Amino acid sequence: MSSGQIMDIVTNNIDTLWVIDCAILVFIMQAGFMCMETGLSRQKNSINVALKNAADFGVSVVIFWIFGFGIMFGTSYNGFFGTDLFFFKTDKAEYMTYFVFQAMFVATAATVISGAVAERMKFNGYLIMTVLATGIIYPVVGHWAWSSSYLLKHDTVNQLLAVTGSVKTTGWLSDLGFVDFAGSTIVHSVGGWIALAAVLILGPRIGKYSEANKGKFTGSSFPLAVLGTLILWFGWFGFNGGSNGAMDETVPLILINTFLAAAFGLLTGLFISYYKFKKPEPLYIILGPLAGLVSITAGCNSLTSIYSIFVGCTGAIVAILINEILNKYEIDDVVGAVPVHLGAGIWGTIAVGLFGNLEILDTGLDRISQIKIQLIGILAIGSFSFLSSFAILKLINKFYPFRVSPAHEELGLNIAEHNAVSIEHDLISILNKQSESGDLKVRGPQDPFTAGGVIGLYYNKLMSKLETSEEEKNKWRERISKEVKLAVKVQENFLPKRNLKNYPVYGINIAAREVSGDFFSFYPHNDSIYFIIADVAGKGIHAGMVMAKASTLFEVLSQSKVDPDEMAFHMNNDLNNTKTGGMFVTSILGEYNLITDEIRWVNAGHQPAILRDDHGKYNQFESSAPPLGVVKQKDKSVYNINKNKLNGSRFYAFTDGLSESLNEEGKEIGIDGSINIIEQNFNKDTSKQLDNITKSVVGDRKNQTLTDDLTLISIGK
Repeated sequence: MSSGQIMDIVTNNIDTLWVIDCAILVFIMQAGFMCMETGLSRQKNSINVALKNAADFGVSVVIFWIFGFGIMFGTSYNGFFGTDLFFFKTDKAEYMTYFVFQAMFVATAATVISGAVAERMKFNGYLIMTVLATGIIYPVVGHWAWSSSYLLKHDTVNQLLAVTGSVKTTGWLSDLGFVDFAGSTIVHSVGGWIALAAVLILGPRIGKYSEANKGKFTGSSFPLAVLGTLILWFGWFGFNGGSNGAMDETVPLILINTFLAAAFGLLTGLFISYYKFKKPEPLYIILGPLAGLVSITAGCNSLTSIYSIFVGCTGAIVAILINEILNKYEIDDVVGAVPVHLGAGIWGTIAVGLFGNLEILDTGLDRISQIKIQLIGILAIGSFSFLSSFAILKLINKFYPFRVSPAHEELGLNIAEHNAVSIEHDLISILNKQSESGDLKVRGPQDPFTAGGVIGLYYNKLMSKLETSEEEKNKWRERISKEVKLAVKVQENFLPKRNLKNYPVYGINIAAREVSGDFFSFYPHNDSIYFIIADVAGKGIHAGMVMAKASTLFEVLSQSKVDPDEMAFHMNNDLNNTKTGGMFVTSILGEYNLITDEIRWVNAGHQPAILRDDHGKYNQFESSAPPLGVVKQKDKSVYNINKNKLNGSRFYAFTDGLSESLNEEGKEIGIDGSINIIEQNFNKDTSKQLDNITKSVVGDRKNQTLTDDLTLISIGK
């Protein structure tokens, strides 16, 4: 064996070791994604987010081994997809190494999606989407640009066949000269396009963009999210460095460009946060370096350090700008996956054409032509990734809804999807049980290493003393009540009950002989109260079931301070999915603010809302939207919000039990007759007025019986 052959063997072994080491670094990125996404999600969904990150890795690797790798790197069919290498197996160490490295990449593309759809997507639905992304979309577009000569380096027979044209190994984009060195578009933008399609189909989290919830949808742990960002930064050296496929003189340039782009991206995010908020904004400091890393990924081998710095800074600006645009249009991306991976990924791919060293790119194109090809690649990959994922996910969503129910979303996916009950949840359940039973022997869970467990520890100490000291019972009960309120406030899981006498609202329901679906409800907050009056179209047990579900949905959504139009939207779609005997619900629901004296409401196919001003003049507000549950709506815009400052006025809503009641001539009184009865019985005391109205409808007519429930509500002083 000659010295040259020995040197080639050593070089190949070093290259193989380098790619293996880089694959391990990319695998560590999975932990970074998990920490970052879990930290930016709310506590009640943290377990679900972590499990999705673990599950998508396993699913994506298995799918990639079965057929993804073959579609991506197999013998090409006209440059569009591979046709062999399925159920991948080989005896060549270099092939094995390459498969492992590429498997890490496909897992990254899948994980990009999980953060965007967090907190409202079913676990099984997410796995379905992972199969779509890693088994079809990613391998196909990967073949277009990356199915090249790497594997041929170790197979002389196929090398000859490729040269003669007998075997095609390259994709159509790589034939044109498209360059994406480590995956700004192939990996990150593809994940971003699929994530965008998914969040558009799912819609925003309940209450995310409600006026009352501004600034309240914050992550459970920014330190954990920052740790995840640093782990990703560390793993990115393997992501970009390993894409070189060899340990040679190009690697140091790749690593320093990666490092500089991330560092200057971080500083850019920090600068923008100081400029905009006058203080460091945690989310911007997380988005900045990640956007810098994504941006430099496409050209880290062909850019100078100065250009890398510019690309990283611009990538951070692009990501932050897109994040603000998404929020403006209420497109809810929990962790900023679309701004970082899609936005910065597109910019990084364009930057290759703008600033890349043409000799290193070695495509034979001039500057303008290279830019054109980069744009063609971005448009082709983006169109295929977004349109195919949107169409397929939309179709599946019709038969298997990806989104969890509003009740499960409010409860949290930790419990709803995995039955993973936390100490905090257990403690609150114990506190609630004890407050109802008065049993002093009940004890809560305690753990000195968690916040909820510490509260439970001190709570149990208090209860032990209370149980043994009957003389100080009242004193300790007062202290326990404070502890309960503290625990509730800390966990923000439910609101304390309040006396409705403090609110200018009143409602009354007189049941007819049959079981019907009329109901009303109020849900108080400190400075506002939510209300609903509804009538199920139908009678009997089915109507009662629909009424119960509608009432539960109202309670859940009111607790989250959801705007009336968003509340109607979620109630409508959830009731439509239930499909209980074709029934629907007419409803007026809204919110009255005690501070501003403003009432906001939505009328979904119900009787008109009535507003009486302080001069006795009545205004009717007809419904402009269909009843709840009739047809699934795409967005909340169909439910128009009515707004009015009461200023001494009084708001009324009623069911057809009033408008269809009969007068002395045996005719229905209608809306005008209902207004006349309201005015005839007007009283400054709302409760007396509504009582008198029901008496005038029922009590004064001995021979008349109600054919439907009579339900009225009144709001205002």
